[in-house]
Amino acid sequence: MKALISVSDKTGIVEFAKELEEYGVEIISTGGTYKKLKEEGVNAVEISELTGFPECLDGRVKTLHPKVHAGILAIRNNANHMEQLKELNIDTIDFVIVNLYPFKQTILKEGVKREEAIENIDIGGPTMLRSAAKNYQDVSVITDPKDYEKILEELKQNGQVSIDTKFYLMQKVFEHTSNYDAMICKYIKEQRNDETFPQELTLTYEKVQEMRYGENPHQKGALYKEIGKCEGSLAIAEQLNGKELSFNNINDTNGALELLKEFEEPTVVACKHGNPCGVGSANNMYDAWTKAFNADKTSIFGGIVVANREITLDIAKEMKEIFLEVIVAPSYEKEALELLKTKKNLRVLLLPNITKKQPEGAYDIKKINGGVIVQTIDSKLLDNYEVVTNRKPTDIELEDMLFTWKIVKYVKSNGIALGKNKQSIGIGPGQVNRIWATKQSVEHAEELIEKGITKGAVLASDAFFPFSDCVEEAHKAGITAIIQPGGSIRDQESIDKCNEYGISMIFTGMRHFKH
Repeated sequence: MKALISVSDKTGIVEFAKELEEYGVEIISTGGTYKKLKEEGVNAVEISELTGFPECLDGRVKTLHPKVHAGILAIRNNANHMEQLKELNIDTIDFVIVNLYPFKQTILKEGVKREEAIENIDIGGPTMLRSAAKNYQDVSVITDPKDYEKILEELKQNGQVSIDTKFYLMQKVFEHTSNYDAMICKYIKEQRNDETFPQELTLTYEKVQEMRYGENPHQKGALYKEIGKCEGSLAIAEQLNGKELSFNNINDTNGALELLKEFEEPTVVACKHGNPCGVGSANNMYDAWTKAFNADKTSIFGGIVVANREITLDIAKEMKEIFLEVIVAPSYEKEALELLKTKKNLRVLLLPNITKKQPEGAYDIKKINGGVIVQTIDSKLLDNYEVVTNRKPTDIELEDMLFTWKIVKYVKSNGIALGKNKQSIGIGPGQVNRIWATKQSVEHAEELIEKGITKGAVLASDAFFPFSDCVEEAHKAGITAIIQPGGSIRDQESIDKCNEYGISMIFTGMRHFKH
């Protein structure tokens, strides 16, 4: 038996090669792998001795040879194949242990030049892997060092690798090579600044964790991350305390984080089931937390809290007194973290670059039956706005309008958000008509209405008003300013109603549906 070994990841390869030798396997190797094996005492044969042809073109060509690929691809129970090998003086190769040039590690280096990236596109490696995988019945093909032990165990017990294991290894090959090719394709697309949707879309992700279940206990779930640094992404957050994150934890927390990224000043976002339930901005984190908590003391129960500044001890003391599922922040005071850790199930996450946004042009993908729908992320807030009523908003109203406009962008449609003094005071998400969403937001602010807090508040709508009924409802609640996209054929009715009540209204010309 012969094994061809050519690996960039040399984890455990020396020990594996020595074990294979114990079972009478002759080792053939290439380049740096050959050098490493020889230095460690493995009796390896260099690939050029097998092919009778030297490596050339700076190592670009070394395994692309009939003596390699015929030895891999020959079907052992095909008499014609075996006779041809005999005539051509070619031996079979029974093990192919290959992992590819470090393309990913290369492109992730700071300031890497295109020429270096291109040079790290492997040619011979994927070709050997595909050949071996195609002939999986006769060849054991190994890409992952984690599988070395499994192979050795089967050799020890049975003297051979089982057909089921070979089929499993075949699957891993095509997962490995498709991932590799998808990375290359993505890199080239980025280098060309190509913003078009490709005719054939292939994306690749790396598994971060498997979950106990998905959205519901009868569903399976896993978390995958994009290739790259993923700064500001929940996928790379460090968990400091608590149970493993669930599917719903991750989905909901991601929504809260995306809203948080819209704010530069100290801000806290509380979220429940993917919708914000309390948002507060202030000059300091404690006041921001207080605003977010007081915005909806009921819905925050069992919710998620994200913050764009350090969590201090005084905030942690108040957080500890309520039931929260997840807290995410860029840092924690030592005493604050120690206190939060006393709640063993509370998931506390550290995300240093929490305000880092996704690059413009990144994909937002939704699964449908039989396919996916793909769009670029909603990376804009607004380009400009137009005052369409007789009364212009005051500076304070305008500030609150822009604050609340950020919130409603992340509220499920039909969505309405009320705000005042950089605090959300009522949110109506996911209704099938806009008046219901408006009434719901007002209902959620009922306690604040009774205290007169909503008087002088503002309202933000993620899409236009089809009728003036939303203005009527806003007026009853004491709303004095409205921000909405405009664009309805009945816009004038809402404008006239605002003028009647002295409400200021601005159009953004940009909607933010979130389905």
